[in-house]
Amino acid sequence: MSVTVDGDKSGLVPGRVRRILRGPRPEKVPALVGTACTLIGLIDIAAGVFPRFRASRMHAMAEVLPGTLGPLSAALSLSAGVLLLLLAHGLKRHKRRAWRAAVVLLPLGAAAQFVWRHSVLGALLSLVLLTLLLRHRSEFAALPDPRSRWRALANFVLMGAGSIALGLVIVSAHPRRVIGDPSLADRLEHVLYGLFGIEGPVGYSNGVDWTVGYSLGALGMLTALTTIYLAFRPEHPAARLTDEDELRLRALLDQHGGRDSLGHFALRRDKGVVFSPSGKAAVCYRVVSGVMLASGDPIGDVEAWPGAIERFMDEAKAHSWTPAVMGCSETGGQVWTRETGLDALELGDEAVVDVADFSLSGRAMRNVRQMVKRIERNGYTTRVRRVRDLDDAELEQVRRAAADWRGTDTERGFSMALGRIGAPGDGDAVIATAHKTDAGDDPDSVYGDLKAIIHFVPWGPDGMSLELMRRDRSADPGMNELLIVAALQASPALGIARVSLNFAMFRSALARGEKIGAGPVLRVWRGLLVFLSRWFQIESLYKFNAKFQPRWEPRFVVYRNSRDLPRIGFAAMQAEGFVNLALPRPFTRRRPAPAPRPCAHIVPTPSEREVRAA
Repeated sequence: MSVTVDGDKSGLVPGRVRRILRGPRPEKVPALVGTACTLIGLIDIAAGVFPRFRASRMHAMAEVLPGTLGPLSAALSLSAGVLLLLLAHGLKRHKRRAWRAAVVLLPLGAAAQFVWRHSVLGALLSLVLLTLLLRHRSEFAALPDPRSRWRALANFVLMGAGSIALGLVIVSAHPRRVIGDPSLADRLEHVLYGLFGIEGPVGYSNGVDWTVGYSLGALGMLTALTTIYLAFRPEHPAARLTDEDELRLRALLDQHGGRDSLGHFALRRDKGVVFSPSGKAAVCYRVVSGVMLASGDPIGDVEAWPGAIERFMDEAKAHSWTPAVMGCSETGGQVWTRETGLDALELGDEAVVDVADFSLSGRAMRNVRQMVKRIERNGYTTRVRRVRDLDDAELEQVRRAAADWRGTDTERGFSMALGRIGAPGDGDAVIATAHKTDAGDDPDSVYGDLKAIIHFVPWGPDGMSLELMRRDRSADPGMNELLIVAALQASPALGIARVSLNFAMFRSALARGEKIGAGPVLRVWRGLLVFLSRWFQIESLYKFNAKFQPRWEPRFVVYRNSRDLPRIGFAAMQAEGFVNLALPRPFTRRRPAPAPRPCAHIVPTPSEREVRAA
């Protein structure tokens, strides 16, 4: 093929022309189809809601069709449009079931538009999209997402509200055919009756009442059928660690757990896991809003990491999930980016204290030293022990106190939270508790002299990672500082050489932005972070960690492209418990977690009162 470009016959097709002739690239088809599906769905809804064009050239030809098809076609066009809108997101994510449903709906919507609206263009657009779907059917092979029965109730609420709103538009779309002057209350009553197939108080002339009735009945039927389908379809439960998976992960942690301070958090029971073909490495993950979210580095032998990462990416591709990694180390980020072609971005820094270098002496530790001495003078004592050294009664007291002292209704945490205390197999974990000698005589003291708790999980044979900090609200400020110092001082006796504290997001930006000579861009960025700290403990966590003079270990987020970052950030906030999209359960009460069961989503952050006091 020879194409002339600016008078030059080169025999080569320019890239732009070649792309047009070849059509859209296969990987771009789902996004294009999803957008087109949204557009055609809106056209179908408009065709079903608004009266047909009497001036249309196709009107005379369409008049030969049976008259009874008019109201039915309007209802069919409306139903097809609503369902196409619901399917658009699934098509963008390559979902096979969404493809099958769209292939059935598009010809029905095209026929309905031709019969009711006499729109050749609308029908032609539907058929073009149908052709595109059939041609690229191999691109739509993604498996279903994990789901639960709660989606049925969510569908009923959202579809019901949408049907009422759209029904009001339908009832009001024929102003010249309305008999009388019905009020808004009458129109709303007509919609509510119409959704159940019952005639309402609003009357129409020239047979429009049939069209409105069929359309409202179609909306009510859609709401009922989709709710029933979601309620009774087979569940695809979210991935959870099985007992066998946990045993295999613990075996890997026994051999390689000292590599990553977040390794033990892979044992959260609300995570799934994929193992490398050799079984020597694993990646733990959780699916949130279509994002397959891993945390920390892969578990196990570094040489086997590529196999586990490949299995992770295959699983993400099979379900069309967005792959992402939160909080991996520099080594982990290098392996992820090398094996997958993903990008990495520094997210913040982890505070790690080397026990041998820690001391309360010196000017840098003056504030911490003074606070600890003041609290000790007020009658507080501390105990630092392994979990296995606590008896059952004391362990149960610690669990109940940790649940009752939680500052939010939703427990928080994902990447640096285990979600349980004292479960079988966690005997090497460390608990530091603060006690007040005269608190036992206080009649209002539910937990006796217990005033604060800090829980650490193992980090290999000679380390531990901070998992949870809780305190009684009536206790003096500074409990967290007191217990961290006590844990660091007791570490040599426990064989602990390094302690991982909290993770500080954007720590380097905060540190550089407050130095003399910082540029205007860095100062503006720091100012924004300080402003956001009013709602998220960004600056306060950095300053809290800096008190203990740690060394900072960078942590990274791994992502596919920049467009995915907002979605990944939102999914991470859901996983950590900062955003809760679950439906409210007004009849449930918060109870202390029972003994071996996990309390999900705990974030090890100091209270704002203690940060201010410090």
